Amino acid sequence: MKITLSGICALLLLAGSAHAQMYKWVGPDGKITYSDTPPPKTAAKVEKKEMGGASVDTSNMPFALAETVKNFPVTLYTGSDCTPCSTARSHLQKRGIPFKEKTVSTNDDIDKLKELSGNQQLPVMTVGRNKQVGYEENMWNAALTAAGYPTSNTLPKNYSNPKAEPTAPPAPKPAAKNADASGSGRTATAPPPPSGNAPPGFRF
Repeated sequence: MKITLSGICALLLLAGSAHAQMYKWVGPDGKITYSDTPPPKTAAKVEKKEMGGASVDTSNMPFALAETVKNFPVTLYTGSDCTPCSTARSHLQKRGIPFKEKTVSTNDDIDKLKELSGNQQLPVMTVGRNKQVGYEENMWNAALTAAGYPTSNTLPKNYSNPKAEPTAPPAPKPAAKNADASGSGRTATAPPPPSGNAPPGFRF
């Protein structure tokens, strides 16, 4: 099925993509709340944390590009010894597209890739919630242009993308049960679960 540039644009605008953030704050009653929505103005001790690993640094980018990165972040999924992946990476770098790279090398990575794209084909590029499976220059350019990315490189000369990370990061090791400081041999009490809609196990 052939998808036109206007069709890709419509899909991108409908789907959008909120930049994943988690907020922590203390309410007037002293209750600590975690949420992915901004806190009320009455909140105190507000903290904000980016979700999903390393984030793209937009601090020195042109305003229009920084806004596009915020609204339609680009992620590239690659594998080792994958010539199309190298070609796709070079394409994004030459065009000046800021992106995060996720590597696929373990069974857990493959499972995550299947959840995303429905198969094991690489490379995969996501622009916001739009997915491009397999490298095809014209289709990738169309998706990037529809999202608002410039057609030529406008990145600062010293810009570098975040370090590549596994598609399925290793699960954190469970905290060891330690005796309390009094030496009584009692195990330390685990902190209470956060209130709000924080992901399971999430901590600032």
